[in-house]
Amino acid sequence: MSGLPHLGAGEGQASVAPAATIVIFGALGDLARRLLMPSIVNLARDGLVGGDVEIVGVSYHDVDDEALRSALSEFVSDGDPVWTELRGRIRYHRGDFTDPATYGGLAANLSGNAVFYLATAPRFFGVVVDGLACAGALDEAHGFRRILIEKPFGHDLASAQELNRQILARIPETQIYRIDHFLGKETVQNIMVARFANSMLEAVWNSRYIDNVQITAAETVAVGKRGSFYDATGALRDMVPNHLFQLLAMVGMSC
Repeated sequence: MSGLPHLGAGEGQASVAPAATIVIFGALGDLARRLLMPSIVNLARDGLVGGDVEIVGVSYHDVDDEALRSALSEFVSDGDPVWTELRGRIRYHRGDFTDPATYGGLAANLSGNAVFYLATAPRFFGVVVDGLACAGALDEAHGFRRILIEKPFGHDLASAQELNRQILARIPETQIYRIDHFLGKETVQNIMVARFANSMLEAVWNSRYIDNVQITAAETVAVGKRGSFYDATGALRDMVPNHLFQLLAMVGMSC
């Protein structure tokens, strides 16, 4: 993250994340359970997340710390010692995203660095940022504060511009990250390696030798509990303008 302290890692070696609290809004949702938590576990296993990183899950459900930990363990290997250690640093904060008291209670229990990951329905992005700002939770007087907003960022150009205006009225650009989890997938990252680190492929990866490009997204996961999301968004908006267009850009650049 920009603006975070560099901890002296050698050249080409990633730094260990500084002590921070990771606050996940929508912590009981599909994204947090299926992608975010396994990713954090992998970072901890690789030594990139230390024992001073804590996780707070925020949702409206009437559950407790242990119920959240059990939910987040669904896509993590049973008996994994890294997960066993990490799960003890997870706690639950119940609250309605539209209730100012949710953010006041959250801010009162935060100190130092904090990262807020908005794994929520898009309609709550501006609401959550407003709530955090009003509660003083985005103040960087005692540590960095970052907002991570999951795609889709608006449903068209006008709504994306309006969301930008709403958020930038509360925090500067340097505190904002617009995230698409698809770009973190190993296969996606390997496109760049396969293309530019392979002299044989790099030499012929251009319009003189390539007739056409076909990109297929083969899903093995069903809609599951995401029915309400797909009813409002649809598979086309969920996949094409972000995930697949980014793959197209990576494959087709400089052709």
